[in-house]
Amino acid sequence: MATVEQLQAWHELAQQLRVDSIRATTAAGSGHPTSSMSAADLMAVLLAKYLRYDFSNPRDRNNDHLIFSKGHAAPLLYAMYRAAGVIDDRELMSLRKYGSRLEGHPTPVLPWADVATGSLGQGLPIAVGVALAGEYLDKLPYHTWVLLGDSEMAEGSIWEAFEHATHYKLANLIAILDVNRLGQRGETMLGCNTQVYCDRARAFGWKAIEIDGHNLEEIDQAYAEAVDNLDFPTLIVARTKKGKGVAHLEDIGGWHGKALKPDDAKNAIAELGGERQIIIQVEQPNSEVQTATTAQTHALQLPVYQEGDLVATRKAYGDALKALGASRPDVVALDGEVSNSTYAEEFAKAYPDRYFEMYIAEQQMVAAAVGLQVRQYKPFASTFAAFLSRAYDFIRMAAISRADIKLVGSHAGVSIGQDGPSQMALEDLACLRAVWSSTVLYPCDANQTAKLVAEMVDLDGIVYLRTTRESTPVLYQADEDFAVGGSKVVRSSDRDQVAVIAAGITVHEALKAYDRLKQEDIAVRIIDAYSLKPIDAVTLHQAARDTDGKLVVVEDHWSEGGLGAAVLDAFVGVGAAPSYGELPLNFVKLAVQDMPGSGTPEELLHAAHIDADAIVEAVRSLVQQATWVPTE
Repeated sequence: MATVEQLQAWHELAQQLRVDSIRATTAAGSGHPTSSMSAADLMAVLLAKYLRYDFSNPRDRNNDHLIFSKGHAAPLLYAMYRAAGVIDDRELMSLRKYGSRLEGHPTPVLPWADVATGSLGQGLPIAVGVALAGEYLDKLPYHTWVLLGDSEMAEGSIWEAFEHATHYKLANLIAILDVNRLGQRGETMLGCNTQVYCDRARAFGWKAIEIDGHNLEEIDQAYAEAVDNLDFPTLIVARTKKGKGVAHLEDIGGWHGKALKPDDAKNAIAELGGERQIIIQVEQPNSEVQTATTAQTHALQLPVYQEGDLVATRKAYGDALKALGASRPDVVALDGEVSNSTYAEEFAKAYPDRYFEMYIAEQQMVAAAVGLQVRQYKPFASTFAAFLSRAYDFIRMAAISRADIKLVGSHAGVSIGQDGPSQMALEDLACLRAVWSSTVLYPCDANQTAKLVAEMVDLDGIVYLRTTRESTPVLYQADEDFAVGGSKVVRSSDRDQVAVIAAGITVHEALKAYDRLKQEDIAVRIIDAYSLKPIDAVTLHQAARDTDGKLVVVEDHWSEGGLGAAVLDAFVGVGAAPSYGELPLNFVKLAVQDMPGSGTPEELLHAAHIDADAIVEAVRSLVQQATWVPTE
């Protein structure tokens, strides 16, 4: 039980956190002081007694993790950093200013912030990934603490996290729900009905503890119970008041995201007892606990496929992932209950201790990958490419987190055939190309796929590999290299009249067209643009020069944002693109234009005008027409 002295010290610390939240947001002229004030008591007790963290060594593998899923309460988190002595008052007052590390919502530009939050509903799913690492990979006793807001409990991703945390028995995961009743525009869905939150958590198999979030003794007792709980994840449901401690703010609507004016702030700070200069010594993690023994890295032995064999690139992905698992003990895999189709099951069978089934919960899958990479693992997450769209916000936020994750989308494009358009990713290349600092790869054969999977493992940022459902001929020898940012000129001559640029399934259609055009004495260059981002601008520019600007791009994707857009960007793109010259481009883009239906792959490729027939027709038209002149 806490002593009177401890309770008084915690109270003073909580008041400092409130005051600093007001000071910083008032100086910024924006932010969320009242949302920070409601959780100040909860965070004061956590920081002063329960958090085990070496702020001088954020990478200490024994550190606890603290994730503010309630990212708009960033002023509270920054006030905690000041109380821990790792930022000074001058930096605190730089909140939201240009060039400051203290952004409007937390990001890992701060070494103590594991991930970016602020898009609500993401912190808890990411924390599941961190907790998975602790329980099953690191096998260390650190805890993952998450501060949740009650508004985000309406997000479906929160409940994906609840069910997965129970499934994996993550007793090292402790969520603190700040039920302050008021959201952005008024009362939240459940208001102050904390019993319903507890009932729902228990229905998902969690231990739920209901407390007064401003009663320091209850907070202390709840944390002690949570830390001692070795069986289930814990949710602490804390009744709080937004703007706690300032009469004209407390439990009053209309203050969400509003900073106080200087005079109002001065009065509020006085009401809270004035400024304080408390610096506390946060408890260090147990240095006697040893990290899990790391297995040795071995030489990588990728699978080898024979030229002419029919092998789906999705199968090659599974084989290569398994090979990586043998070579790299830091490689882990996740899948969304389609591992028998993505072939991630090859890894799962070989290394079940490093495979995590995320079931049909794509948001949780991507979030768990982000959490696992926090602990320095190399996660590969796979599903049908179409279903990654459900997790797009998590992918977008992963980039803001500077996360290093590998995403693999299979069954892309109309070439999947009879399943129909609900299963056909036709926008994935555009979506993933648009992610900051992403890498987008689309192999056409098995040996190329295996080599690219090996390249992916140590790439920074969001890396996306698009694989194909259909078995396709092996084109390349196993000893050929495929650099990220490169391409392969599959067919060429010194008299090429048109360059055909393809990727994935359409490379094979382009080669069929090449054979037919050769019979007509029409020489074409076939470029396999397997790296869409970064794209090989040098090879594209050379092809344009050699063919007087006659280019055909063919892709199994909507016309917006895919391979065709990437090729055009290579000519009009950003920065110091290679010089192409003054020739006009005579450019034909073959892409999916109309909503597809069901049919055989051949029927659907033909109907979409992206098969060999369409390529032959496009090349003929460019050869036959005069030099392109723009019209009015």
